[in-house]
Amino acid sequence: MENVNPLQQPDQSAESRTLASRTYESIKADITHGTLAQGSKIVESDLALKYGISRGPLREAIHRLEQIKLIIRIPHAGSRVVTLNTRMMEDIYTAREALEGMAARLAARYMPDDEVKSLQELLDQHEQNINQAEGKVYFQSEGDIDFHYRIAVASQNQWILENLNGELYQLIRMGRHQSGQMPSRPAAALAQHRQIVSAIAERDEELAEMLMRRHISGAWKTVKTILEEKL
Repeated sequence: MENVNPLQQPDQSAESRTLASRTYESIKADITHGTLAQGSKIVESDLALKYGISRGPLREAIHRLEQIKLIIRIPHAGSRVVTLNTRMMEDIYTAREALEGMAARLAARYMPDDEVKSLQELLDQHEQNINQAEGKVYFQSEGDIDFHYRIAVASQNQWILENLNGELYQLIRMGRHQSGQMPSRPAAALAQHRQIVSAIAERDEELAEMLMRRHISGAWKTVKTILEEKL
């Protein structure tokens, strides 16, 4: 009988973690984009079939989604996709306005010139994406190609970064996904982004903060209109 070196055997736990991570990313994207409807019930058997995964890794993915508030566990009623309501989003956008305004101020103080140039180039890419979508959509993926994420990182303030890009980040992205599809919003949002970067490039801290606050306030008005129309 052939001897098998246990060190050469597949690491099933590592494979399970990889499957859970992939499923987590897939479900997260589907919730953010609205493919999985807000308020919809989480049925493990249906999701296991949809994503082609066994119950173990699926439950791990669901648990991670609960930690970032995209899935809510309701006692005696199971789990559901989060529902964005007006009060919740008003609280989030109020916090965003304060935090992102300060992030823009600090970015004007600390952001190196080469990173400012990179941010301007990022907005050029965003403009191309908007044009390809015929001006109908302005939605940014996560991480370094997310304008607001880059500003938060540039603030060099760990508390701002943790609050803006922690567990509330995906809820913010859900709201931004909705507002980014309003007919007048993509072009206006891009223009405002360019104004903010110009203020940062000029090292005008006060202007950068004011423009960011105004930008977030305008986004909230758009999201509020969308939420109220759904009532």
